Amino acid sequence: MDLLTALASTPSPPPAAPNGGFDLFGIILWPLKWAVEAVLVFWHWFFTAIGLPAADGITWVLSIVGLVIVVRSALIPLFVRQIKSQRKMMEIAPELRKVQEKYKGKKDQLSREAMSRETMALYKKHGTTPVSSCLPLLVQMPVFFALYSVLSDVTKHYAAGTGGVGLLNAELTAEFYNAKLFGVASLHETLIQAFQTGNTPAIIILITLVVLMIASQFFTQLQIISKNLSPEAKTGQAYQMQRIMLYILPLGFIFSGVFFPLGVVIYWFVSNLWTMGQQFLVIREMPTPGSDAAKAREERLARKGKALDASGKVVPMEKYVAEQQRLYEEAERAKAATPKRQQPVSKQRAKKQGQKPGQKPGARPAAETDSSGSAGSGSGS
Repeated sequence: MDLLTALASTPSPPPAAPNGGFDLFGIILWPLKWAVEAVLVFWHWFFTAIGLPAADGITWVLSIVGLVIVVRSALIPLFVRQIKSQRKMMEIAPELRKVQEKYKGKKDQLSREAMSRETMALYKKHGTTPVSSCLPLLVQMPVFFALYSVLSDVTKHYAAGTGGVGLLNAELTAEFYNAKLFGVASLHETLIQAFQTGNTPAIIILITLVVLMIASQFFTQLQIISKNLSPEAKTGQAYQMQRIMLYILPLGFIFSGVFFPLGVVIYWFVSNLWTMGQQFLVIREMPTPGSDAAKAREERLARKGKALDASGKVVPMEKYVAEQQRLYEEAERAKAATPKRQQPVSKQRAKKQGQKPGQKPGARPAAETDSSGSAGSGSGS
């Protein structure tokens, strides 16, 4: 009934600015907030239908987990594109270093512009950009802000006796506002509010979640830079930046843990768990060539009597050995068919050998040819 009631409710129009002006940010977030509310209400209806209490905090927490599943499942195609882009960026890393070395120490405007043009030409040639590897995070951020806005507005809407912008009507808003995780922590409560009200259980829950959120993010980034980078990638500036960001990013999560509502912290933590599991599968089954993870995978396959062929497919070891033998024989035939380059002879060595400099070894000198030719003609006459 809650879902039917929500569907029958009239959605609120896009918000106007507090001074009656044009609220661009609110208008941009309005459709996303509507979608977030729709997903939350659907999952709330589903968990209520299978027997969970409608006003219980765990029901709404599971609804937030359902929102993570929907959002991250929709981002899987972008994640695949991100992996491909990261691989291409690693492939062109040596070429990028050559461009950087070419213009190293040159600070003038023309050199900087030329370096930028050559760098962009490399990106265009290989069909990748540094931004491509950040697409899942960039796309997810508006959803994150929409969820933050929805949860932050719960208190205001509850006090006014109204609902959200879409399916989160006044009744569901009241249920959400009164719902508490483990009966002690409201989903719209922040760590600052918990300190102000002296809600010790909520403080413990929020601090624990923030620590787990930081740990999951740190572990996810650590397994990438420690296991899934080739030796070449570990020598560039990008690798050094990744190591720096590995320790800087937790500071941002500390900030979010202090100011974000409990529901948003739960969303971020569950999303980190998804990322960690996703990265684990990618590193295990599709590692970067030449990385430690790739070597570990090859060892696992070898123990099972399998290997990777030239196209990257898993094949029996016998087929792999036969392919390697064939490739070796083809390389030897190509090497034998390639004409050998004659090394130039120095003047001193040419005199010792009785030939002109630059003349091929074994060739008769021109003077000798002429004299023998003339002698031959003289004797013939």
